[in-house]
Amino acid sequence: MKDKDVVNIILGIKLIWSTDGITISYSRYVEKIIEKFSCKDCRIAKTPYDNSLALFKKESGVSVSQLRYSQIIESLQYLANGSKPDIFFSISKLARNTSCPDSFHLRALDRVLRSLKGTTSMTINYGRFLFFLKDIVMLVE
Repeated sequence: MKDKDVVNIILGIKLIWSTDGITISYSRYVEKIIEKFSCKDCRIAKTPYDNSLALFKKESGVSVSQLRYSQIIESLQYLANGSKPDIFFSISKLARNTSCPDSFHLRALDRVLRSLKGTTSMTINYGRFLFFLKDIVMLVE
């Protein structure tokens, strides 16, 4: 990287600079999550959470891998904090069950993944009033 080069991709985030401001896209990150957790061929869900599901600790469902469940939660929390506030409620509710997830919790988590599949092209646009962000300096060793 040369001095004063404009950064376009950082930590899975694509930054698109224009005279109108900055557009942030997590589409590549979302696609990687969907592929990593085997949701490529799943059908799209319209909403990330289903209110009819009553999720309690230690339901009668079959216990599932705690490691896999926590990996999905962590990946989605990063995404929710960055550009997908619509999944934040779902993830915070499902993260409560990381210590003992069962098949019901995993099914609810899969619904979040399926809803993301339908919104991969959505971006966040910060208008011209935040254009001063272009002057941020990043030091890399």
